[in-house]
Amino acid sequence: MFQNLHFAMRKIGTGLALLTIAGSYLYAQQWEDVGSAAGISAAGSSYNNLAVDQTGNYYLSYYDTSVAKGSVQKFNGTSWSYVGGSLGITEGMATFNSLSLDGSGNVFYTSQIGYPGSGIAAQQFNGTSWSSLPNVTTSAANYHASAVSPSNVLFTFGGQNSGTVQRYINGAWEQVGNTGFSNGATFAEMVIGSDQKVYTCSISGGVRVYQNNTSAAATEAWSLVGGSIVDAASSSEQYTSDIAIDGNNNLYVAYVSSSANGQKLNVKKFEGNAWVQLGQANFSAGKVQHVAIAVTQSGQPYVVASRFENDDLLRNTVYKFDAAIQDWVTLGGNFISDGQAKYNDLAIDRVNNYLVLAYTEDVTKVKRIPLDGVPPGCTNTDPGSNAGDTGCVTFTYRGQQVTYATVRGGDGNIWLQQNLGSSQIAFAMGDENSYGDLFQWGRWDDGHQLRNSATAAPVSPNSPDGLAGLNAFIIGSPSWWGTFEATDKWTASDPANVSKYVGADPCRAVGTGWKMPSQAEWAGIVNAENIANPGTAYNSHLKLPASGYRSSSSGALTFAGQRGYFWSSDTSNSGGKYLYIGSTLANPSSGVMRGQGSAVRCIKTASALGTSDIIKNTETVGMYPNPTNGILNLKSDSLIESINVINMAGQRLNNVQFINNQINMNGLPDGIYIVELKLKNGRVFSKKIVKN
Repeated sequence: MFQNLHFAMRKIGTGLALLTIAGSYLYAQQWEDVGSAAGISAAGSSYNNLAVDQTGNYYLSYYDTSVAKGSVQKFNGTSWSYVGGSLGITEGMATFNSLSLDGSGNVFYTSQIGYPGSGIAAQQFNGTSWSSLPNVTTSAANYHASAVSPSNVLFTFGGQNSGTVQRYINGAWEQVGNTGFSNGATFAEMVIGSDQKVYTCSISGGVRVYQNNTSAAATEAWSLVGGSIVDAASSSEQYTSDIAIDGNNNLYVAYVSSSANGQKLNVKKFEGNAWVQLGQANFSAGKVQHVAIAVTQSGQPYVVASRFENDDLLRNTVYKFDAAIQDWVTLGGNFISDGQAKYNDLAIDRVNNYLVLAYTEDVTKVKRIPLDGVPPGCTNTDPGSNAGDTGCVTFTYRGQQVTYATVRGGDGNIWLQQNLGSSQIAFAMGDENSYGDLFQWGRWDDGHQLRNSATAAPVSPNSPDGLAGLNAFIIGSPSWWGTFEATDKWTASDPANVSKYVGADPCRAVGTGWKMPSQAEWAGIVNAENIANPGTAYNSHLKLPASGYRSSSSGALTFAGQRGYFWSSDTSNSGGKYLYIGSTLANPSSGVMRGQGSAVRCIKTASALGTSDIIKNTETVGMYPNPTNGILNLKSDSLIESINVINMAGQRLNNVQFINNQINMNGLPDGIYIVELKLKNGRVFSKKIVKN
């Protein structure tokens, strides 16, 4: 996909909150359930462990309360099934467990031996059946971890003898390095690098990471990575830590900070000689629990944690480290779970390019999201007929093949779900990776649209036929295409067909039927999705970010992260029309000089689709009275699954009651709100409601 082409922008207006979409159902086009069922386990669960093999199969282990034993399942790309054919593969209770895979397709499962026994049991699945290995230890040991070395040797780290690592060689367990090195193995985790070094992570007087060679004898002492603890940290069965390693053997540790630092989420990376803070310290919005981390081979880290306070108690959030701003941003919204989420675990699916998340919300659930924001393996399938349905399209942009997500808008048309030139769908209103390029009206994909492109004086003739290969952003007065006719068009299929009066439409490159939206089409989607400000623009199915604009006089970038500017194909009295999304309004009739650099979002209209693709809305939905004094009645032909009430700042209001098809807005201040309904059939409706 694209490289990050934009400048790392300064944050303009520090008081502006970066709003994220409210209500989990609107994230369906991003986080998706893995498999046909939202719940994977037969009943309640705990201590989830995720692993992905070299061909993209997912393995999940957990403690299954329905049988009071440990269970392991596999997802083969289509459905989940129990590894070995049945749930409950342990002899007794196995609350604490660990899962690891080798390069030959073997699955290793280790588990706590429950009362009246003690120790750690180990099993191996060879593709056909489970077989028991010798017990790792018969000493009391609950917390433990496992990992497989590059040479396919199974290692375990447990709390016996105050911290012991063992490897399974020739049918027997042998000790690796000295025992007692970690002062126990509370919340044990383990990774092994391609450099044949094994690393353990646990909490004992702070987060501690130790290392040794995979071939170490019992006499070779473990050493503390970096020579000191990673950091002070909170510790309990919920205040956990986790470790990950990238393809260059760099270590990453996620943990809950100490009470003195607010028990918030923290991540550090080991860089050569010391542990270095990765992004802002204690960056979560509040206290967290159930921490897990995963990192790609190239070193892109992701971390998950569950909030532990306020009304969103234990709902989980995934964060991605944004190298451009050197800080963490939410991935797929503020929260992923609908309710309390415990025992989070993350894994990277390198084969299919997904980040995979497992957590317990009554039962174990597994969700995933494309790492670059677009569905992998795109087959150029249009979205379904329901608003919010997604698809994808592959095309050539700036000389390379790219894949973008598409979405069915509330207006029935198909839209790109990201701006031209962006590297991903917006994950927040101010997600810089989603801003994309800034085109001058009537120009095409010639390089001028890059946020860091050079500037140049107006050309002669100052119209599309005078560019002659210029790839700079034109500034000055009258700037680009300064003299114009109201009949000028931005519709040519490619630069070879431009003229004095017609510019090349960059959306034509997306494929048949794709084009620049007209002013009327922008007005249609604004009305259909109740877009009224940057928060609701991001909340819409189009995921419109506040990408800002580029000045026609100086080339300076302005209002990035605060306002949205999106070109239409129509002219105006001042040059060209665009959709302006400001703090209190969305105006699809705005006009500005054609030299301004604005974002481009492409559309495929219903008239360009086959008859079977045209959306037919036969649903009857009513919200009344409007205006309302407090009680809003809802009427629908289908059952209502959920509702959201959003204020004009784009914030979801959690204290609104919904009972017997009535929304109680009595406790809300007078003003304008967006009420969104999700029906049981999957359709989503929204309407602007006045409360007085």
